[in-house]
Amino acid sequence: MRLVTRGDLDGVTSAVILTTMEKIYSIELVHPQDITDKKFEITNDDIMANLPYRPNCAIWFDHHELTKSNERPPENFKGRHAIAPSASRVIYDYYSSDKLKKYEHLVSETDRFDSAHLTIEDVTNPTGVILLGFTIDSRSGIGRFKKYFVQLVDWLKTMPIEHVFLQPEVLERVKVLRENNEAFLKILKETSRQDGNVVITDLRSIKKVPVGNRFLVYTLFPDTNVSIRLQWGPEQKFVAVTLGHNIFNRTSRSDCGQICSDYGGGGHRGAGACPLKYEKADQQIEEIIERLKREG
Repeated sequence: MRLVTRGDLDGVTSAVILTTMEKIYSIELVHPQDITDKKFEITNDDIMANLPYRPNCAIWFDHHELTKSNERPPENFKGRHAIAPSASRVIYDYYSSDKLKKYEHLVSETDRFDSAHLTIEDVTNPTGVILLGFTIDSRSGIGRFKKYFVQLVDWLKTMPIEHVFLQPEVLERVKVLRENNEAFLKILKETSRQDGNVVITDLRSIKKVPVGNRFLVYTLFPDTNVSIRLQWGPEQKFVAVTLGHNIFNRTSRSDCGQICSDYGGGGHRGAGACPLKYEKADQQIEEIIERLKREG
């Protein structure tokens, strides 16, 4: 079978579990929006994990809230959907096998990373699985990583986490993250502003955004409880909008996933993303900001 999943830590951990429990011959990394927009073909030989449902897949696992922009599974679908800290947790509980016990810590830390239940220390000086998560976080801007993703799956299945960090590819990514954090903080300060409870980061004027930890903005604006980040999509064909609750000030009443779903995207309550067409982007961005302020 083929595994189709998202290219992040939750995708990696999901792949570790699924390749342990199922016969998987290849892995494809897909952005959720490409599933929503039906740009990626799903077959009846596919296991989907951490992505919106598609009716012709063989098995489906997800932990995000079901939104109106995506198809809903029938009652008898194979797999599991549950609101949980991570898709990995849903998959781990589904199989409930002794063969997976050795991954218990990996799943627990993936829960923390994917649900952003992190401390300030986790953000400013991450270690262990949390640091590994940042090395494969597409939102950090660290670049493409299909090969790296597959390597991580193999390494995490065959060696302890401390040995994973001895691999040259991991060491290089950790180095890039740490070297660029200062430049990224500088860019955040220049492009971010506070409007009520919302911190707005507009990166559309920045030609090359430095690699950086996406949660650092909350250390700069601790009084906000939700963020909106704006940057160009590929070839500036659309504006990529990302919403997220402040992980250190969890008082926001906004449902980020639902808001993004209303604009053709998706996500869950604490985080979401949507693409906005260029000609309507500015107006819709203002609508989203006003909604985030109104909902508090």
